[in-house]
Amino acid sequence: MPPGVLDRFLSSMAPPQPRSDAQHANRTRLSCGRQGVAIVPSQRLRVTYLVETPLSLAEAAEAIAGEQSSGTFVRVPGETAQLVERARARVESITPLEPASAPSLPGAQPLGGSYERGEVVISFPLGNVGTNLPLMLTTMMGNLFELQQLSGIRMVDFDPPPELGEGFAGPQFGIAGTRRLAGVEDRAFIGTIVKPSVGLSPEQTAELVRELAVGGVDFIKDDELQANAPHSPFEDRVRAVTRVLEEHADRTGKRVMYAFNVTDQLEAMYRHHDRVHELGGTCVMVSLNSVGPVAAKAFRDHAQLPIHGHRNGWGMLTRHPALGMSFTVYQKIWRMIGVDHLHVNGLGNKFWEPDDSVLESIHACRTPLLGGLPVLPVISSGQTVWQVHRTYASTKSVDLMFLAGGGIMAHPGGPAAGVTAIRQAWEAALMDVPIEQHAKQHPELEIAMTTFRPA
Repeated sequence: MPPGVLDRFLSSMAPPQPRSDAQHANRTRLSCGRQGVAIVPSQRLRVTYLVETPLSLAEAAEAIAGEQSSGTFVRVPGETAQLVERARARVESITPLEPASAPSLPGAQPLGGSYERGEVVISFPLGNVGTNLPLMLTTMMGNLFELQQLSGIRMVDFDPPPELGEGFAGPQFGIAGTRRLAGVEDRAFIGTIVKPSVGLSPEQTAELVRELAVGGVDFIKDDELQANAPHSPFEDRVRAVTRVLEEHADRTGKRVMYAFNVTDQLEAMYRHHDRVHELGGTCVMVSLNSVGPVAAKAFRDHAQLPIHGHRNGWGMLTRHPALGMSFTVYQKIWRMIGVDHLHVNGLGNKFWEPDDSVLESIHACRTPLLGGLPVLPVISSGQTVWQVHRTYASTKSVDLMFLAGGGIMAHPGGPAAGVTAIRQAWEAALMDVPIEQHAKQHPELEIAMTTFRPA
C-alpha cells in the first residue's frame, strides 16, 4: 500500500468534530471524493475557454455558465434566486479576439455574417463539485461541445483552488523519485522504446534489453501497442526482462528502469503492477486516454511504482484549434491524478505538432501546480541525435526524459552504439559544443549524424 493511503483512509473514518452554528453556516463537509475535505462556499473553480459563436460573446458565455451549472434551455420553477446565487456558474471575464468569417465546427446556429471569438473565464462553485474527479471533468467540459450557441469551444486552462487539490494524491515519485530509482543525477534521462513495437517474444525482448543496458541506457519502455498479447504474455516478458536487469545491476550497480505496459482492465492492471513489483521492477506504463482518468486515479492509489503516463490518442483531443483542450489543461488533470512521467512529444517530431507547442507543453509540466506536483516531461517521437542540442538550448533543463526509439535501434552499430551516440550528443549540448565538432572525436555520434541526417 502506498505511503499515506492507510492514514488517509483511517482519517476519513474518524467521527466529525462538533462545530459552532457559525461554522455550520459557512462550511459544508462533502461526502464526494476524499471525505473530510471542507469546502467554503466562496471557493470557485475557474476555467478559461476559447469560444467562437454566431451570437455575442456575452450570450455564449451565459449559455455555457447556465448549461454547466443550474440552468437549462428554459427557466424551470426550482431555479430560485437563492439557488442561482449558491450554485450557478459565473462569467468572470470576456476578452474579445479577431472574429471569423465562417464557423470552425458544423452544427452551430446559422446566422450568417461573422462569428465572434474570444477568451471567456467562467467560475464554478466548488460546492457543485467537491473533490469528485469525474464530476469536476463533467462540470468543466460536459455538454459544452454540443451547444448550438458555439461554433468553436476549447478549454485552454483551469485554476483549481487548494481545497480541490486535497482530494488528489499527485505524483508519488515525480522527478526526484525517478532519479533515485534509476540512479541518474544532474543530467537528462536517456531512454528508448522496444522496437519492433510488437512481434518480439519475451526472450527476444530480454536480449534486446541486455544489449541496451550494456550500452548505458537509463530507461526502456514497452511500446504502447505491446501489453499482454499471445506472442508476448505479460508474465513471461516481466520475468525475462527483470532477470536480465537484475543480472546487469549485480554486475554494474546500475539498475536500468523498465516501464512495463500494464494497460488493461483495471483489475488486471492491479495484478500486472503487483507482479512487476514482486519481481523487482521499478516502473509501469499506462496509456492514459485508453483507461481514462477515473481508472488511472484508482490505479495511482494502488501503485507502489512510478507511473509512466503515455498520451497516445492525444491528437483527437487537441488537434483542431477550435475544439477539445490545450495541453495545459491535460497535464494538470494527470498531475493531480498522480502520474510521475508524462509524454510531451519532441522537437522536430514525426507527428503534426510544431516545436513551439512542444516547448509550451514542457513549460506547462515544469510550472508548479497546487504548490508543486512535479512531473517528469518525456520527450519522444522521431527523436535522434539531431534534436538533442535544440532541446537543451530551448529548455535549459536536464529534468527531462529523452526517448529515442528508431534513433537508437536503427544505429548501424547496433542499439548499444545508438545509446552511446545519444549520450555523446547530450555531452556536447551540456558543454555548448557544436555537435559536428564533438562528433570528430566520437565515432558513434558521427555515424548517427550521417544515418539520421534531417531531410
